[in-house]
Order: sequence, then structure tokens, then C-alpha cells
Amino acid sequence: MAAVATRAERDVEVLAGTPNLMPAFARSVLPRPHSGPPTIPTREAVIRNYSQDPARLAAYNRLTGFTLRDAVPPTWLHVLTFPLHIHLLSDKESSIKLLGAVHVSNSMTLHRPVSVSERLNLGVHLDALRPHRKGALVDLIGTIRVADEVVWEGISTYLAQGVTVPVEAQPTDREPFEPATPQALWSLPLDLGRQYRAVSGDPNPIHTSRLAARAFGFPRPIIHGMWTYARALASFDGRLPGAYATRVAFTKPILLPTTVGLITHRTDAGYRAVVTDRRGSAPHLAMSVDTPQLDQ
Repeated sequence: MAAVATRAERDVEVLAGTPNLMPAFARSVLPRPHSGPPTIPTREAVIRNYSQDPARLAAYNRLTGFTLRDAVPPTWLHVLTFPLHIHLLSDKESSIKLLGAVHVSNSMTLHRPVSVSERLNLGVHLDALRPHRKGALVDLIGTIRVADEVVWEGISTYLAQGVTVPVEAQPTDREPFEPATPQALWSLPLDLGRQYRAVSGDPNPIHTSRLAARAFGFPRPIIHGMWTYARALASFDGRLPGAYATRVAFTKPILLPTTVGLITHRTDAGYRAVVTDRRGSAPHLAMSVDTPQLDQ
């Protein structure tokens, strides 16, 4: 059961605990009759006083390459908010369905180190439904607080193909890519999607089932973009300050099994990383990390 309160101009739905993802995911993929412009829920879904699971965090860190320590990775905090993504997208008010939506970009700001022992207040709402040449974009905006202090913020942008927003789409620029020899190669096994599902809870079958992947145009299962993001960010583990911002563009799905490459370099703002094919000739993901404290 959930209670509804009000935060600023947005209703707040307070959940008693993490929603059951399988029924919510099933609701999010069922066809729903809809006429007129697309709609999204206007409320924020919140879980208060959330207690993190150290054993699950340890498994997550092992799979993504982070060192196990008291302070948690920002991508882990995204994982904790993800059930609220599914909860809202499965709502009858949402004409955007999760299955078939493409995760095109993500940004996160870690305002300070977050301890695994801290109890968290998780919140997610949807915003900025806007046109794209292939459909519509929508932002799922997550906020994590400790008491009233905002410690983490994240924006996941999804492309809902075939959805029409009655406004002219604005052109989008893609960052240039220069082929280069990868500094590292990662061998990704066929069951990596199943392994990541176990630690993330993401039930989307395109990551674990060949049949589901084929139904959406992929010859084989694809690895979760957020695993790739976490693994790329973990390549800088130990070199990042306690507070930083990071953003990523997902450019091409990674089919399993495969081998991919990693190219990294320093920038004036911090770091940049690109996950490529094994030859370094085509990008799958481009990430930047802004670390203003590094040079202070």
C-alpha cells in the first residue's frame, strides 16, 4: 500500500518498501489503449528509510569491478532507484512502456561519499517528455537523500520509439569518436546478463533470453547499459574524489558473448572513457567524469 503526500508542486507516493519488479514489469509491457498525446505520471514515487544490503553490494562490486569499501559507487545508488522507474512506467498514467524503450543516456552527481550503512530516502519522478526523430524522449529523475540532505542525483533518459509528441524534434549532436587501440580488453560471457540481473534486479528479458532479444531485433541477448557504465567507471576506482559528476551516452548495444575494448584518458575536467569493439574502431558507450576536486 502507498500513501500520497505533497512535495512542492508534485504529489508524492510513499511506498512501504521496494515494489515487486516482476508484476510491475509485466504491467509495463502490456498493451494499453491510449489516444491523444502521450502521458507520463506526474507524481514522485518514494521509499523512505531504505536499508542497503551489504552482501548484495559486495556481489555488485565484484561483478562490475569496484573495490568493496564502505563508500558505495554512484551506479549502485542508481540500482536502488531502478525499481521506482519500473513502478512509474507500469502505471496506468504512463503511455511509455519500459520494454522496447531504449536507454540512451544517463547522468549522475555524487554530492558526497555515501556509506553502505546509511539509511536512504529514495525518490523518482518522470519529466521532460519531448520529441525525438525516432519517437519521444523522457527523463526518469532520481534523488537520494540521507534525512533531508541530497547526496545523489541521477537522470536516465529513455527513447520510446514510435511515440509521437506534437512538437518539432530538436537536432541532437553526437560527440565525435576517434578510433584508437584499446588499453584494456574485457571478455563478456553469454551469462553476464543473468549475473547482472541477480545483483541489479532488472527483469528485462532482452538481457537474458535469446528469444526475447530476437523479438526486439537483436540476434543475441545484450548486456545492460548500466553494467557497462559501472564497469567503465570502476576503471577509475581509487582515483576519484568523494564527490563528482559523471555522464554517459549509450551508442550501440553490446551483444553477448563478445570482447570489448576500453579507451581512457585525462581531460581538463577529469576523465573520459569509451567502450568500443575489440579493435577500438566503433564505440558502444562514451563516458565523461568531472572531478573538480582532483586539482584543488
